[in-house]
Amino acid sequence: MEILLAVCVGLVVYTYFGYGILVWLLVKIRGRRPALKTDADFAPDVTLIVPAYNELSCLPDKVANSFAQLYPVDKLHFLFVTEGSNDGSADFLRSEYGSKVALMEGTERRGKVAAMNRAMLQVKTPLAIFTDANTILNHQAVQNLVRHFRDPQVGAVAGEKRILTGDSESAAGSGEGLYWKYESFLKRLDSDLHTIVGAAGELFAVRTELYEPVETDTILDDFIISLRIAGRGFRVAYEPDAYAMERPSFSIVDEQKRKIRIAAGGFQSIVRLTYLLNIFRYGWLTFEYVSHRAMRWAVAPLCLPLIFLANGWLAARERLASSAEGYGWTVLFILQGLFYGAAWVGYRLEKKNLRWKLLFVPFYFTFMNVCALAGLVRYWKGNQSGTWEKVRRAGEVELKVRS
Repeated sequence: MEILLAVCVGLVVYTYFGYGILVWLLVKIRGRRPALKTDADFAPDVTLIVPAYNELSCLPDKVANSFAQLYPVDKLHFLFVTEGSNDGSADFLRSEYGSKVALMEGTERRGKVAAMNRAMLQVKTPLAIFTDANTILNHQAVQNLVRHFRDPQVGAVAGEKRILTGDSESAAGSGEGLYWKYESFLKRLDSDLHTIVGAAGELFAVRTELYEPVETDTILDDFIISLRIAGRGFRVAYEPDAYAMERPSFSIVDEQKRKIRIAAGGFQSIVRLTYLLNIFRYGWLTFEYVSHRAMRWAVAPLCLPLIFLANGWLAARERLASSAEGYGWTVLFILQGLFYGAAWVGYRLEKKNLRWKLLFVPFYFTFMNVCALAGLVRYWKGNQSGTWEKVRRAGEVELKVRS
């Protein structure tokens, strides 16, 4: 039990802290990649693809934001995918913008991945950028993504996802924002070391010629697309100065649905990307993929209940034996109980719309791992599909983007 406890604790600590420290040290030793400079002469044609299933409320702001990109007007093309929408999105785009935007519509809802596969067949530009309809991009986003493609070894570029939260936001929103700040930090390190392992669907760019049609039941299309490109020997770069801003989930129930779906997609991805586990062939990519992604989805969530149970067994054994060591195990067990108790209180308060930020770290950490276990069950049962699952977002706010 002591060995089991030690191994599980080590795996969890490595997953959430040790990997970041190790990669930071490796980057310090090897040195960061040289900073990129914007080259005005490098401006290839780009297609901005916006999947927009029933996003009529977001479209006016999204189109305006897309048109405001600081990129040569004759080089930037727009493709809005409204397939399956029944809220008038296609009619709005057609009547308001006409030939200024390309439109891919249809009455049948086949799912986001099927729509992306069809959209890429229409793309004639060497580069394509995917972005969600409910996000706002900084004005230099396209320009900053594109500059990485001067390097022929770069096959894709991921932008940064930012969560906009206010002082009165829920614990889920605050936790989500903190999570993405830490993720951005790790992505910077991954990119400097070798390649990032997984783009965020809110904003990422690919070389059109490298895009491969994705299985239509794929949940994490952005992750699969970027990892398959990396598996072919190309780098997936990271550009923190190209970012997509969005509001957090409307409620803890909405965030829970989203997290469980992502976790199910994580297990699906692990199965479909099994070949990337061959470290003798993929080297640094395997190291980053296993440490940053696979362990977070498939190892740490399973270790946490084992740690709690093993610690409880050891505390009970030592107390029954009246051993002095029992106090150490008991204290550790009590601390675990307090941590999970704080997480439970945070969850109950959140469901009643009562917020206490002091609890959001234990709450969100526990919440994230419980959702991962629920995602494993969902994947195991086959209860997922590739169709869009819209998640309500917190109240709309005015987004002011610096030019």
